Amino acid sequence: MQAGSQMIKLKGKSKALVRLFYLDEHKSCIRWRPSRKHERAKITIDSIHEVCEGMRTEVFRRFANNSFDPNCCFSIYHGDHVESLDLVSTNGEEARTWITGLKYLLAGISDEDSLAKRQRTRDQYPFNCTFSEADKNGDGNLSIGEVLQLLHKLNVNLPKQKVREMFQGSLTFEEFCTFYKLISTRRDLYLLMITYNNHKEHMDLNDLQRFLENEQKAGMVNVTKDYCKMIINQFEPCSENQTHMVLGIDGFTNYMRSPAGDIFNPEHYQVNQDMAQPLTNYYIASSHNTYLTGDQLLSQSRVDMYAYVLQAGCRCVEVDCWDGPDGEPIVHHGYTLTSKILFKDVVETINKYAFAKTQYPVILSIENHCTVPQQKKMAQYLMEVLQEKLDLSNINVNESRRLPSPEILKGKVLVKGKKLPANIDADAEEGDVSDEDSGEEDEEEEEQINGDVINYGKKTMRLSRALSDLVKYTKSVRVHDIETQAYMCSWQVSSLNESLTNQILTLKPAQLVRFNQRQLLRVYPSNYRVDSSNFNPQSFWNAGCHLVALNYQTEGRMLQLNRAKFAANGNCGYVLKPKCMCKGVFNPMLEDPLPGHRKSQLVLKIISGQQLPKPKDSMLGDRGEIIDPFVEVEIIGLPVDCNKQQTRVVDDNGFNPMWEETLVFTLHMPQIALVRFMVWDHDPIGRDFIGQRTIAFKSMMPGYRHVYLEGMEEASIFVHVTINDITGKVTFYSIFCINLSFVIV
Repeated sequence: MQAGSQMIKLKGKSKALVRLFYLDEHKSCIRWRPSRKHERAKITIDSIHEVCEGMRTEVFRRFANNSFDPNCCFSIYHGDHVESLDLVSTNGEEARTWITGLKYLLAGISDEDSLAKRQRTRDQYPFNCTFSEADKNGDGNLSIGEVLQLLHKLNVNLPKQKVREMFQGSLTFEEFCTFYKLISTRRDLYLLMITYNNHKEHMDLNDLQRFLENEQKAGMVNVTKDYCKMIINQFEPCSENQTHMVLGIDGFTNYMRSPAGDIFNPEHYQVNQDMAQPLTNYYIASSHNTYLTGDQLLSQSRVDMYAYVLQAGCRCVEVDCWDGPDGEPIVHHGYTLTSKILFKDVVETINKYAFAKTQYPVILSIENHCTVPQQKKMAQYLMEVLQEKLDLSNINVNESRRLPSPEILKGKVLVKGKKLPANIDADAEEGDVSDEDSGEEDEEEEEQINGDVINYGKKTMRLSRALSDLVKYTKSVRVHDIETQAYMCSWQVSSLNESLTNQILTLKPAQLVRFNQRQLLRVYPSNYRVDSSNFNPQSFWNAGCHLVALNYQTEGRMLQLNRAKFAANGNCGYVLKPKCMCKGVFNPMLEDPLPGHRKSQLVLKIISGQQLPKPKDSMLGDRGEIIDPFVEVEIIGLPVDCNKQQTRVVDDNGFNPMWEETLVFTLHMPQIALVRFMVWDHDPIGRDFIGQRTIAFKSMMPGYRHVYLEGMEEASIFVHVTINDITGKVTFYSIFCINLSFVIV
């Protein structure tokens, strides 16, 4: 793969381009040439979602004069919008090499040890790549001009005169390594290290033990000497230091930049919550218009989107079903120009990927617009393809008719849809169902709240018994009275658009929370969001809404909040709601929603930044000015907890800016709060977004931590995290951290 392969790249319906594809020397991205994009012609390995064998994409299916050997064909799905790179190799063996190699690399990315190893490798040996990129004329030396260009690219602002004083003439590779190491040595980490090593040049076992116990806190009480030895053996690059069992600045830096120094709690990479409670006690990751790749009017419908969202941890997918030609039901967005896909293909894709990442149940939200004959076809495909995944006969629930738990429903698919009334003739193969008794998405948005009752126009439709019988615990019903509905039976789901849910949340917040204790509620975006934009899910989570459906195809702030929410429980698609939302009275809109409960105080010291890039949309790219970064921290949770603070601006330094500022936040309900770190480039006429990382408050680790910006390999900010209760006592989930103040010299 690194040697390269000549392959055909398919573009559109008829364009085939022959290009040389190769894996770069660091095994971090696929590149090709020739290309007008030049250095930007690449796909990073960590942006790849899936590698598919054969001719499975729409590009292959629609390609004119398609006579390719399927054994030579494969596709790479990548990027935020799940684009496909469709390739044809010269022979099957070459295709197999690429498919196997890419899957091996993808497996390595998901492995924590490989992540740590790769991180250490990048930190210790970046010189070859950086030197070769900077050496424009390829003479093996860097001129002063090339050094200045490199510094500008790295976002380092050193005066030309100072650079000339440092170097006489050009730099050899060895001199460059020394120089790069000089500017890369972390002053903040060095000062932290000498605080614990009595101003020695290294940390011995006792120093390291004290640092871990005093600063890193969680999981670090009674740290053993053997654990410290393991750290030195794993992260110290100098063999002499390893022999003497000491950690130098390079080893300390490697350790702090490894997953062990990440702000995200490593225990949260796995399921860590009680999964044996009824479904009504959980937030469930949910997708809206799952089949769409873009807007709701003109975009493509693709079965691949189901594979993408299911592998991203989504547990509720939407399937809009309509009558298709030749008696085959199709899926698309009704009354629009979006393309159409076969219902059967959707079910087969769901069957393949439903439990690829997690075994917890999947809910199929069926929006049924089909006639009875095609409904029967839908039921047939669901039973033939999903088979035992649909069989709920061995699921035992108690007499109170409470919903079963995610644990009991592992490996099962729940069909959410309309159900025939119980009083219909037992032999009837079909019957009428009133829209008044179902909870499907409404085409109109004129619903109003009249007291406790939500009024709709009454419509009826014919429903096939075969399809009705597949619905058991997730029957679609209208919201007719949030005060009393579902007291007798919780085996139902209602769907409300965001506008109506917001009205209820404004007028009857406590009643909405109680409603969500009794049955599942799905909230979906307004039909006016034709661009497939997303609402803020947090306000609905605050009221205990379970299925807050987002457009997974639309990357941005709201989807980032969704990812952070569900990452807190191993990204399994289910997050346990706080106890006060599962039982009793709770009003999320109050100034003091939990009277008598202790509040939490978050003390964040924003220390420094590392290798912050220029803004993505910078018109001048690498030729633009060196950035003037600042950090903004936002708390997203209950209305009373929402807060935003920022640091000062550091001028002309994106490589290693130092802020050394402390931000303090008070939270009434940390269990549902998200903490969002944003890095901005200050500009005289505004600000440009550089990057972000959003983390559930409960997933944050105390002590000195790196916050890696999402989607960026090296960029991070270094912080110190302290979590106290409001009285200064230690909370049950964290220990008071001594806030070390640096003296910057």
